[in-house]
Amino acid sequence: MLANRLSTGRGEGERGHGAGGESRGVLLAAIVMAIVGWGGLAHLVFNTRPRIGGEIWLFFIFLQIAVTGSAIPVMRLASLRLARAQAGAPQTGVIVRRSVWIGIIAVTCAWLLIPRYLTLPILLILALLFLVIEIFLRNRELADER
Repeated sequence: MLANRLSTGRGEGERGHGAGGESRGVLLAAIVMAIVGWGGLAHLVFNTRPRIGGEIWLFFIFLQIAVTGSAIPVMRLASLRLARAQAGAPQTGVIVRRSVWIGIIAVTCAWLLIPRYLTLPILLILALLFLVIEIFLRNRELADER
């Protein structure tokens, strides 16, 4: 039903969203990223000892890949649902960038959990910081499009 709405409501060439093309490639990449990331995390957690060497860096890398890959379809759906009718949905690059921000927040929170510095106010300030950066970036992109 969503594919029918996309193909009838918006054209294929309109801002990179359509029933196929670029958005299908990004969704396929997101699935691969989620599988590799969560699979790598599971392998790392179940088969290695917790050390401060390379294992912790692999944990952060796999966490970034897993969360980013899992966030892309969610961000795409949210962008399609919340987009204004006249403005259209954001481009695929914007959706990927927002998903990477979510992955960076997750990795930063995991890193702050190790020495037990993560608290709710710190989490809210961190999320607000990335939200403000994204707003500035998006406003600049919209100004360049006009």
